[in-house]
Amino acid sequence: MDLVGACKAFVSVSERGSFTLGAAAARIPQPVASRRVAALEKHLGGRLIDRSARRAVLTPFGREMLPSARRLVRLAEAMEHDAERARLTPLRFAVPDVCSTLDLARLDAEAREQGVHLDFQQARPDERAELLRSQQVRAALTAVPVSESAWTVPLGLAAAVPQRARVVHAETLRVGRGDRDAPGRRIWIQPEDDVPHIRDRVTRLRDSVGLRPAQVAVAAALAPAVAAVLGSSDLLLCSAKQAEELELHWRPIGGIDLARGYGIAGGAGDEAERIRERLGSGIAHCLGARPRNGGAE
Repeated sequence: MDLVGACKAFVSVSERGSFTLGAAAARIPQPVASRRVAALEKHLGGRLIDRSARRAVLTPFGREMLPSARRLVRLAEAMEHDAERARLTPLRFAVPDVCSTLDLARLDAEAREQGVHLDFQQARPDERAELLRSQQVRAALTAVPVSESAWTVPLGLAAAVPQRARVVHAETLRVGRGDRDAPGRRIWIQPEDDVPHIRDRVTRLRDSVGLRPAQVAVAAALAPAVAAVLGSSDLLLCSAKQAEELELHWRPIGGIDLARGYGIAGGAGDEAERIRERLGSGIAHCLGARPRNGGAE
């Protein structure tokens, strides 16, 4: 028996003195209200309403049970209200700070259509991991090796001016013997790519082709790195999507396959899996990524 539904019908009928009016107030058909009250009477073991009169009159047993029924109805309504409020509470979600405002807005709009309300917290890879660990967010897009990722973002090198070659080979950045005092063209690594599985591979590439140590630099922030590229022949390690947003000219890197890898992690509950299943395509677009290992398209 639906105890809450039966109590709602009983309270509504008793307050209006009529099965017809009580059913209308409860927004149920009159026969349904009658059956629910009858089921409640059977469950409680006593007659609640005297049906012999023209009006629905409470029996002595019904008058005793009415306060408890009202309390149960109020608690049920309060629980429904709390559940609705909890569903509408935004889910704090840590995302890369390279995601544009427009892309995040589109992802938010898509999430709302799926019944998910998001509150984005943009941060660097190490900060996203800490936000999740300290439970300041309920889910986070984490930087992981490509082999462990749900989404991958191919990386290349971007310059301020168009590049003739279709692929940039790192060895072409070597400083010639006659230019020992020249600083050499640098490859700038932005904070989003300052993670071991990307930074260390770029460093090994630098050493293998004979570049100077200073020719690979890790930027403290994206803006200074872009400024350095705009004012010189330096190159920024980034995705094609990011290069387009920054109005830079992007090319793949020869001899090495570099990519950002992203996974999604969450705290207690199924938030991370729910986001991945419902919003995988939107996340891929936001990152400029291609899905892999189950990332939904």
